[in-house]
Amino acid sequence: MHAYRSHTCAALSKSNVGETVRLSGWVHRIRDHGGVLFVDLRDHYGMTQLLCDPDSAAFGDVEKLRSEWCIRIDGEVKARDASLVNGKIPTGEIEVFVRAVEVLGSAKELPLIVFGDQEYPEETRLKYRYLDLRREVMQRNMTLRSDVVASMRRRMWDQAFREYQTPIITASSPEGARDFLVPSRLHPGKFYALPQAPQQFKQLIMVSGFDKYFQIAPCFRDEDPRADRSPTDFYQLDLEMSFVEQQDVFDTIQPVLTGIFEEFGGGRTVDQEWPEISYADAALWYGTDKPDLRNPIKMQVVSEHFAGSGFAIFAKLLEQEGTEIRAIPAPGGGSRKFCDRMNAFAQKEGLPGMGYIFWRDQGEGMEAAGPLAKNIGSERTEAIRQQLGLGVGDAAFFLGGKPKAFETVAGKARVEIGNELGLTDENRFAFAWIVDFPIYERDEETGRIDFEHNPFSMPQGGMEALEGDPLKVLGYQYDLACNGYELVSGAIRNHRPEIMFKAFEIAGYGKDEVEKRFGGMVNAFQYGAPPHGGCAAGIDRIVMLLADEANIREVIMFPMNQRAEDLMMNAPSEPAADQLMDLNLRVIPKD
Repeated sequence: MHAYRSHTCAALSKSNVGETVRLSGWVHRIRDHGGVLFVDLRDHYGMTQLLCDPDSAAFGDVEKLRSEWCIRIDGEVKARDASLVNGKIPTGEIEVFVRAVEVLGSAKELPLIVFGDQEYPEETRLKYRYLDLRREVMQRNMTLRSDVVASMRRRMWDQAFREYQTPIITASSPEGARDFLVPSRLHPGKFYALPQAPQQFKQLIMVSGFDKYFQIAPCFRDEDPRADRSPTDFYQLDLEMSFVEQQDVFDTIQPVLTGIFEEFGGGRTVDQEWPEISYADAALWYGTDKPDLRNPIKMQVVSEHFAGSGFAIFAKLLEQEGTEIRAIPAPGGGSRKFCDRMNAFAQKEGLPGMGYIFWRDQGEGMEAAGPLAKNIGSERTEAIRQQLGLGVGDAAFFLGGKPKAFETVAGKARVEIGNELGLTDENRFAFAWIVDFPIYERDEETGRIDFEHNPFSMPQGGMEALEGDPLKVLGYQYDLACNGYELVSGAIRNHRPEIMFKAFEIAGYGKDEVEKRFGGMVNAFQYGAPPHGGCAAGIDRIVMLLADEANIREVIMFPMNQRAEDLMMNAPSEPAADQLMDLNLRVIPKD
């Protein structure tokens, strides 16, 4: 017999009754039923119930066992009485009578309990992550993650992509976040960087003639943490293709992700139609470039109904250039109590509040109620109701000003309204391509033109587009949103050096600076670069959605905490003096 096990803890069934078996695993739970000991033994695969009574030579040793001790047992498989069968586990028809037991690893008093659903502070869970990972939900999440990655690889190979690896130690390259720098021992005073993404290398792979590339790529960004973002590193399904247009990239990644969500989505509906929504429309309708389309609410501009109206705040606001009033329809939200609750929500978000109108049945017909209705009159409120397609029992909320100042809060309010009124379909994955991103923006304080989004995207219209108003230049750049999260980001790349130099020139970067910062890629583009494009899908976020978790750390095996600390390994740590000497570095303490 094998030194540790003849079967896993999920493998035994009624067909094994009478056999002598060997199992190894962790003591999950111990129960004493009047001198008969029952032990749930757990391994990665499942659970088997053990029993031991004073007739067994091992009884004294089993009495000494404690939770999370790692043990090996020899015993005889017995059938459970019909009344004691546990249909919830594969081994529920049998139990193993223990004849011998060996402790492979005892455990001290546990800082967190593996059995059950007790909640522990995140700091405790991360410090003792190896214990936290023993819990059933974490075993399930990590297995899911592994299976998703394996499925991604198969689906990419099925589309004739090959996987290539790109460097982990490279040059610093602006990707929208801070780099992690790595000092060079051989070149004092110089630094490498951990790649924020394989962006330049995958484009160079296209220049090298490989046509289709993908990689399960680690990426490193020194970012402020959020629930849906790791502060240090993450993984993405990275892909690039030559001789393609935007639609080709969509047609490549859509079946991969559709298949993943159908395979691992637990039976939830996966939308087959993925609408394309312009960046401008997404901001207008949803207040975000990663909308949750499970929520049917779409915001609308209603400025004309407030211009010159009796509601002075909005009327005066609209006299200023670049301002507008937007409405958030709220079907079913037509009560003063709900409207007051949403007004309080807006105040918590830092706004003075949200104006509202709700429509009610007064017996003699429909009536518009609320402070706004009284100020603007029945004719205007009726026009608003008709535009928004609302009726009795419905409401609308209003925000005004320069859109960029209130869009974020409007988007949050839309989500809150959808959730509060039960309008959001929780049993669905809803996707949308966000397209036509502006390449440039103007800083309102300095008036300077700078890149708003990816500077390496091909401008729509090429060089000709760059001769006009920079603020009207759109890029062949796209994101994929799902249930309120950005899952994919990509672009058709700017592979023409002359267009690239012009694009950077508009943002104030001279040719010399571009060549200095992106010399490898710019030089390569002068030797027959093909048109190419691609995208990257965030694996951590995809698994987070599939696992129905609200925090990305629940699907990362060894994540950092909110302060970018590894509490288990004590990182970051202070370097030793000889390490600093080797690198010609000195740490200057902060006051």
